[in-house]
Amino acid sequence: MTDSEEKITPTIAQRFLKYVAFDTQSDENATETPSTSKQLVFAEFLKQELINEGLKDVELTPNGYLYAVLPANTSKPAPAIGFIAHYDTSPDCSGKSVRARIIHQYDGGDIRLSDTMITDTRTFAELLEHVGEDLIVTDGTTLLGADDKAGIAEIMEAVVYLRDHKEIVHGDIHIAFTPDEEIGHGARLFDIEGFGCEWAYTVDGGDLGGLEYENFNAAEARISITGIGVHPGYAKGKMVNASRLAAEFALSLPAAETPEETEGYQGFYHLTHIDGNVEQASLSYIIRDHDAHTFERRKDTIKKLAVALNERYPAARVNAIVTDQYRNMKEQITPRMHIIDIAIQAMQQAGVAPRVSPIRGGTDGAQLSLRGLPCPNLFSGAINCHGPHEFVSIQVMESAARVIINICRLAAQFND
Repeated sequence: MTDSEEKITPTIAQRFLKYVAFDTQSDENATETPSTSKQLVFAEFLKQELINEGLKDVELTPNGYLYAVLPANTSKPAPAIGFIAHYDTSPDCSGKSVRARIIHQYDGGDIRLSDTMITDTRTFAELLEHVGEDLIVTDGTTLLGADDKAGIAEIMEAVVYLRDHKEIVHGDIHIAFTPDEEIGHGARLFDIEGFGCEWAYTVDGGDLGGLEYENFNAAEARISITGIGVHPGYAKGKMVNASRLAAEFALSLPAAETPEETEGYQGFYHLTHIDGNVEQASLSYIIRDHDAHTFERRKDTIKKLAVALNERYPAARVNAIVTDQYRNMKEQITPRMHIIDIAIQAMQQAGVAPRVSPIRGGTDGAQLSLRGLPCPNLFSGAINCHGPHEFVSIQVMESAARVIINICRLAAQFND
């Protein structure tokens, strides 16, 4: 299909609105997978929907990984490819009782979400990219959940369209919907061998045309500090204030290397949590960098700061634990650039201008690529994710579904 004006289905918005009614917020403090049982409620719903839509080999694992297949409609050899989206939403903002509404033919002005909250075009200038489109927004009390239920809706619409349009030749199309991506665990128990694909795409990106195959190398750091508490009136030479050491640690990192001061390929240290009193304190960081060597330097900096504080305050105990989270997928994708070439061609044939850029974050695809399943990221249309200003354009969701359909058709023509 190359006609960019052809409608996929009039129901993509209805499908999406049905999905965001489910509360699927994940919990970064949980140890089990999925991290919240309410994610399984939505997974069971999706499982039944896949069965009703006629997909094959539908399987929901006890850990919440949902797999299905749209079988090939060609007898010629064709690569099996996959599409992946996650159904959990961010712990940063409530996803309970989402009350979404559609703004038809957005006029380019500020959007009043509630009596006390406005999405204004000065702060959220990306709104102006969607004048004349139909936008789905929140009521200002929750996130929307387009990250990544828009991706799920788009994948579902695409496979249903392919099911009903047998003139579009394709190989086996595998789909997977996963839990806990927002807390970095979405790919942890993903069955790559069982998924059975030569390559796949996550549909978890941002605005129209987004295509990403470079992402941050990522680690987390947890710093614990034990001090000595003494009555402050008699503390000289005795007290070691753990909270003050925590502040000293934080201020020792470069002020210009934080998320709010960086962009593009620039990495950062991000303080996500700080807590403490005189005797105990803790800090949590995420560490990000596209360059592997600089990434290792950043991790070493954290460890060396802990050593330096221990040397400066011998009575204190400062411990830094640094744990890798995911790696840059570029090294896995570059030798297989046909995966990107097909996606670019699919966008062009859908009337979408490709926008290739590095991800200032990570997706399940980063971890899957490292494990041997090349998996770049496609746009889903989700904007301003993880908060009440999140929105998505219905027209962008339709374009994403067209791109998925085109990828399936083009992949069937690929001869390795």
